[in-house]
Amino acid sequence: MTRSTEARDPVLSAQEAEVWRELGRLVHALPRLLEEDMLQATRLPLTEFSVLSVLSEAPGRRLRMSEIATRTGLTPSRITRLVTALADRSLVAKERDGSDRRGNVTVLTDEGTACLESARPTHQASARRRFLDHLPEGSAPALADALRAVTASLIPDRSCTTAQGRD
Repeated sequence: MTRSTEARDPVLSAQEAEVWRELGRLVHALPRLLEEDMLQATRLPLTEFSVLSVLSEAPGRRLRMSEIATRTGLTPSRITRLVTALADRSLVAKERDGSDRRGNVTVLTDEGTACLESARPTHQASARRRFLDHLPEGSAPALADALRAVTASLIPDRSCTTAQGRD
């Protein structure tokens, strides 16, 4: 349920201000904590895990760089640097796009799949411990719907959402 911003007072209510403050704290703290957990246990940074995960869910385990950026929420320049670092470690490969020959696609390698699968339990345990275990019972579906609505307003092309049940 979206509300027209034109018809609303720009001043936040006390409840809205509290939600906004808590969201700000969460978006700064949670990635840092997840990153610490990932690096300590796997030496795989969270952003690299995200790229490998997105590729694992794509048809043929391949995507154009712009699509990886859209699906991860990272900037195209950040994706370029990440893919280069992953390719240097043979976790992904860069190939010419067979459908248009002008662009490149990034392909998840078998080594990248093995690395991802090795790191997935750590990521899931961290997500559970740092976030999911703290949600009120039964609130996950409504929270997912609310987050999806906000994300859709920020990133209009939602055709690239990750598969349900994956990270």
